[in-house]
Amino acid sequence: MSKMNLVLHVWRQSGPDKTGKFERYEVADVDQHQSFLEMLDLLNERLVDRGLDPVAFDSDCREGICGTCGIVIDGRPHGPQRATTTCQLHMRHFKNGDELTLEPWRAKAFPVIKDLIVDRSAFDRIIQAGGYVSIRAGSAPEANSLPVPKVNAELAMDAAACIGCGACVASCPNASAMLFTSAKVGHLNVLPQGQVEAAKRVRSMVSQMEAEGFGHCTNHLECEAACPKQISTEFIARMNREFLGAVMKSKKNQSNR
Repeated sequence: MSKMNLVLHVWRQSGPDKTGKFERYEVADVDQHQSFLEMLDLLNERLVDRGLDPVAFDSDCREGICGTCGIVIDGRPHGPQRATTTCQLHMRHFKNGDELTLEPWRAKAFPVIKDLIVDRSAFDRIIQAGGYVSIRAGSAPEANSLPVPKVNAELAMDAAACIGCGACVASCPNASAMLFTSAKVGHLNVLPQGQVEAAKRVRSMVSQMEAEGFGHCTNHLECEAACPKQISTEFIARMNREFLGAVMKSKKNQSNR
């Protein structure tokens, strides 16, 4: 069967300070080859035709690389497929007659803007706190002039794969941003260019993460399971070691003054 009928229970909330609720929609004649967001586009076209307010949701590239999309589908961020963003989830993974519950990311640090859209600017502020290299390096050097061990290069690339979608926060019972922050810390701190500011970076970014109101990590590992880019929780352990070392070094320097 190439067409299916679905029932959606969608979280509707007109604004950050408004009370939200689930509303029920029947969506008929959904093509199994459509993406999940294309199915929502179809729903919105029909709502607009009836003079109703369309469901607000985030999307941009629709290629799984920008991190903009984000919907909790039946309690799972990005839906039932592992290593898949919402925009790359296709309707063939669902069955005719399915009832699906759609919610926004649920976290104090991610306030709802409207319907399924949340404010993820807290992530931007964490990156602004230290997710960069500020040292003047002059013009770009020859690529092979600064040797980087293969294991470090691969580790940095694994961390840099994070797209900042926030699924780790949405899946964590504590709404922790440790996986995101550790990935952003890790992809710079393992490279020579980032090691000069490594201690300052980890302290600044962790402090900002805590100031934003994210919860603490208690090793549920749901973040790793929900991450569409399969970022490993080993980066959290690495960041914890670096943070502890940076704090101890700072205290030692203060005591020697």
